[in-house]
Amino acid sequence: MNMKFAPILLAIFLVDSVIAQEYDAFEKTIPELQAAMEDGETSSEQLVRQYLARIEAFDNRGPVLNAMTFINEDAIETARELDQERRKRGPRGPLHGIPVLLKDNYDTYDMPTTAGLVALAGFMAPDDGYQVRKLREAGAVFIGKTNMHEAARGITTISSLGGQTRNPYDPARNPGGSSGGTGAAVAANYAAVGMGSDTCGSIRIPAANNNLFGIRVTQGLSSRDGIIPLSDTQDVGGPLARSVVDLVTVLDATVGYDPEDVQTAVARGHVLGSYTDFLREDGLNGKRLGLLKNNLVDDGLFGTYQEVTDIIRSAAELMVENGAETIELEIDGLDEALESSGVIRMEFLRDFDAYLAKSNAPVNSLEEILESGQYHEDLESGYRRELETEADPEEYRAMLAGREEVTRMVIAAMTEHNLDALVYPTLRARPRMIGESAYGSSCQIAAHSGLPAISLPAGFTDDGVPLGIELLAPAFEEASLISMAFAYEQAVKPRTPPARTPSLLADDLDADFRIDVPGINGRLNLDRTTQMLHYELRVRGIRSRDIIDIKLHRGLSGENGPIIELLGVDRTGSIAIRNPHLDDLLDDGLYVLVYTAQEPTGAIRGQIELR
Repeated sequence: MNMKFAPILLAIFLVDSVIAQEYDAFEKTIPELQAAMEDGETSSEQLVRQYLARIEAFDNRGPVLNAMTFINEDAIETARELDQERRKRGPRGPLHGIPVLLKDNYDTYDMPTTAGLVALAGFMAPDDGYQVRKLREAGAVFIGKTNMHEAARGITTISSLGGQTRNPYDPARNPGGSSGGTGAAVAANYAAVGMGSDTCGSIRIPAANNNLFGIRVTQGLSSRDGIIPLSDTQDVGGPLARSVVDLVTVLDATVGYDPEDVQTAVARGHVLGSYTDFLREDGLNGKRLGLLKNNLVDDGLFGTYQEVTDIIRSAAELMVENGAETIELEIDGLDEALESSGVIRMEFLRDFDAYLAKSNAPVNSLEEILESGQYHEDLESGYRRELETEADPEEYRAMLAGREEVTRMVIAAMTEHNLDALVYPTLRARPRMIGESAYGSSCQIAAHSGLPAISLPAGFTDDGVPLGIELLAPAFEEASLISMAFAYEQAVKPRTPPARTPSLLADDLDADFRIDVPGINGRLNLDRTTQMLHYELRVRGIRSRDIIDIKLHRGLSGENGPIIELLGVDRTGSIAIRNPHLDDLLDDGLYVLVYTAQEPTGAIRGQIELR
């Protein structure tokens, strides 16, 4: 298979940007896509073409999300073959012909697997990893691979291969990580669903930052075979999705015992039927939830930013309104236990080098990668620290014992209070700006205990940035988490797609506005794919030299509101419209005010109206 790098690297697989079809896959669930294919409204080939067109429109143009590293040039042909199979024999199952994205640490025999490292740019794994193979057997079509934080060693998604991935809700912010490419791409509708991996939050954090659902299953319920490792003890692979039904459709295909992964022996007896059986709208009825308030308000799991606390509490209250009961609790000693039970720094070098050695990769060790210079500078200090620090067997054994203690403490607290789940923010802080250090993750509770956890969309900050709320349950209680998540989703409808990546078949990709009042008129145009507002204003009755500024305000007709942008004295230009102000603009809720030397508090007001 011929492969090309995605945008910002070498070249993108080009597709026709004009989609000659009426069916719109935008925000559709997997069952909806299957129904449309069964009814002849669309085909797998058409879906693939539509998703590829979205990648072309938004990954290296528009918001420039930079979420993809590789495009599968065989995707269209594979989809065409699956369409033919459907016509002859019917669908294999719910994933037949469904376009799927893979994080770039999943082994595939027909696409490079790099973990974001330039040093592995040409590496082709000898075969598919277990979960990839199960998806392929189920009829999934792989659109391509997504960018990730290099070697999964971070939560902002920057790599030497793919560069910096951007958040589709605010491209000035990161999408979370390390599965941030999958998070951004699924949020932007580059495919129906995507795969990530979670060593400490790397599925759940991108889910939170991109208004998605993401689940980390019980350690051992899904195979790690063919996933480039960060930590053998903590690694878990799994899906990120726009809906709970999509999440569980992928889980059904990918969980279970794998003889190539000894850890999955525990899965025997715990995979019964289909998780779709637990999609219940009354799934919150009678559930007892414990709001974990360790160091609540300032620095604990609910702290860092009061805004986050308020949004999480509001989401929890919505769960109460739909049948749940909540209590607040603090687990004594949990913070200290979490600090002493993380094993990534003990396992990364061992596990990563072992993967390279057995896979016949172009480099055989982390040391070789450092010698080659084929890595991102942001990772250098961490890589060198790994090479310079000799593992202490006694400390390692203590950390493994610490994991057992974390599990014991969490289960004891849940048993004492008769809880079905613990509840806390996925991140205690809003997604960080690109270039800033990320912090505030609550990832350790699930990662250090091996217990299952699911991140749900909790809401948005005042400036339109998504936040997530996490539910953690006892081992192998995925069904309970799914029931609660589905009930919450159906009642709250928390999913809102990014304004910057609208449907390419929408009628309002461009919107025209006008100002027409005595003294000022103007023409304005909004490009929805970039959220750029282009304006041309004409002021009458005031000399140009008397104008000291033109400012953009928020406020409906007849109301005064705050200044949101300074346009200056130039009456022609372009500005970026931030998320919350986009709704204001579309609702006729913005106006311009001309400030003059004679009237420095405002001379002429012009309301912006949709034409």
